[in-house]
Amino acid sequence: MLRVLTARPQLEDRERRSHGQVRFLSDATSAPVNITPEGAAQSAPAETDAHAAHGHGHDATWKLAIGAIGIVFGDIGTSPLYAFRETFDGHHKLTLDTLHIMGVISLMFWSMMVVVTLKYVTIIMRADNKGEGGSLALLALISRSSGNPKRWTQGIVLLGVFATALFYGDSMITPAVSVLSAVEGLAVAAPGFSKLVLPIAVVILVLLFSIQRTGTSRVGTFFGPIMLFYFLTIATLGTLSLIQTPTILQALSPLHAFQFLADDPLKGFLALGSVVLAVTGAEALYADMGHFGRKPIRISWLWFVLPALILNYMGQGALLMREGHHALRSPFYMLAPEVLQFPLVILATMAAVIASQAVISGAFSVTQQAIQLGFVPRLRIEHTSASTAGQIYIPLINWALMIMVILLVLAFQTSSNLTAAYGIAVTGAMFIDNCLLAVVLFQLWKWKKRYAIPLLAIFFTVDLAYFAANLTKVPDGGWFPLLVGFIVFTLLTTWSKGRQLMINRLRESAMPIKIFITSAASSATRVPGTAVFMTSTPDGVPHALLHNLKHNKVLHDRVILLTVKIKDVPYVPDENRMIVDDLGRGFHRMILAYGFMQEADVPAALKQASTCGAEFKMMETSFFLARQTLLASSRPGMMIWREKLFAWMLRNAESAMEFFRLPTNRVVELGSQVEI
Repeated sequence: MLRVLTARPQLEDRERRSHGQVRFLSDATSAPVNITPEGAAQSAPAETDAHAAHGHGHDATWKLAIGAIGIVFGDIGTSPLYAFRETFDGHHKLTLDTLHIMGVISLMFWSMMVVVTLKYVTIIMRADNKGEGGSLALLALISRSSGNPKRWTQGIVLLGVFATALFYGDSMITPAVSVLSAVEGLAVAAPGFSKLVLPIAVVILVLLFSIQRTGTSRVGTFFGPIMLFYFLTIATLGTLSLIQTPTILQALSPLHAFQFLADDPLKGFLALGSVVLAVTGAEALYADMGHFGRKPIRISWLWFVLPALILNYMGQGALLMREGHHALRSPFYMLAPEVLQFPLVILATMAAVIASQAVISGAFSVTQQAIQLGFVPRLRIEHTSASTAGQIYIPLINWALMIMVILLVLAFQTSSNLTAAYGIAVTGAMFIDNCLLAVVLFQLWKWKKRYAIPLLAIFFTVDLAYFAANLTKVPDGGWFPLLVGFIVFTLLTTWSKGRQLMINRLRESAMPIKIFITSAASSATRVPGTAVFMTSTPDGVPHALLHNLKHNKVLHDRVILLTVKIKDVPYVPDENRMIVDDLGRGFHRMILAYGFMQEADVPAALKQASTCGAEFKMMETSFFLARQTLLASSRPGMMIWREKLFAWMLRNAESAMEFFRLPTNRVVELGSQVEI
């Protein structure tokens, strides 16, 4: 099969930065490194490099801190809309009395202190991979720094893949519960609008997903100020309520949490499934560290977001102590005077949209990294900004998310029902972070056991308790993120395993390059120009080269065997980008190295090459790509149904041409059949 690609329009020549922007690699890249992407939001970074946060003075740090408020804290910031209400009026109702109100406030406060402040902000954020955070960076750091990488590889990859799979379930539930809980405020401010809550929520979600194609760089400039005003508002409302019932301040003592759990251990345990909603989004602090820097995120959390959340939760608790069940309908909105409830609905809806935007962008970024690391087939990627790195749009992911989110809203009807499905994915990801942290403490940082074990015991106890409590919500909706997680996990592992098997089969039949050069270079007709053959392995003869010689009976004067490798560091400096080996008789082996947060732009790299003959001219260079057609067989490796699934994914994968930025009128694809 010979297919010359000339019909697609020339890709726009965009100005790009190498920092912060991830591009996908195709089957022409090297086998993936043994790391997996994180499951937290990776929204569009600010134009200012986050790594400069510590070097541009006090003003730069505070500017980044405000930016972090808009991007990082949207998810955890919208939790007051539903978290406190659900502990009393959810699927496991609590008695509305002083003991339980004080106990829940105490549990929420100490959960934020232990899980968010101690675990993520104080400890895990120290485990950065050259400034980058998130599960992907943490796994790469472990893989690179471990004295015996193979000892950790398999378990780490499975943990990372499962965390990624859980994230997709979370990315469907977060927009649904955030937007729906915000719009439900209409029923409080104007009861006549109760029947319009669902239609309005659906319209907002459709609009939200529809604007993704245009990019969020302009909208992003307003995220920080809006969320800043939102947090100031909820802190003020909470403070005004707290002043009326100052005894709620006693809830900051952990004794109230212990008394609550001791009074009725079963109800206390079940209540944890709702209490954990107060810390959903905590993993975003670490995941977005590369965008804003460690110090700005810590400043935002400790000096602004944490106090605002605590004041609001205590204000809601004080309101319930004063008014009882009357305020339980929506303690968040009823903190505001009646005349301000409608403006508060608008503000909360904007905050919910911002939180949803962050998780949608995160889904794009996670998918992008999964493709680059060999866990997802190539998908169509569009860059939505000419100058801001990392702003991408993936049509398939966007519309699939929109359909699932709208179906969730229509199926569950209320945010209270949706919260039953919320939490399992988050607590699962937090538990995985604990496992990775254990490896970091013992293997990388070499902590003494007397320090590490008690700390890990606290983290594992808390996270296991929350995860176990959320498992009780499986019949009421918790099955959804688990189902999505298992489906995505199957897809990710099937693609990774099938791709590796296919590479191994191709390698088995590959001819040694030295023998090929000796025999073919002396007998084949040489024609002017340069041929670049993309190959996934830096040894052997690419199948595209063999097919080209078989069908066309010629070789170009200069033949480049090109492999793109992804390193387990975020960025590879330009001076370390290229390795060239002169194989003789016009043949050159070239390896391009990129970090897992960088773009692979082959034409741009070739223009910098100076050690393999004359300067590369795109109009005199042909790029040859291999496209395999898979034949399912009974050979050992994978079950037949997984082979057929892999073959379907392979058939629907996007061409490698766009991901490598290859000129459309200079690309030739040659196909072959492979059995695995």
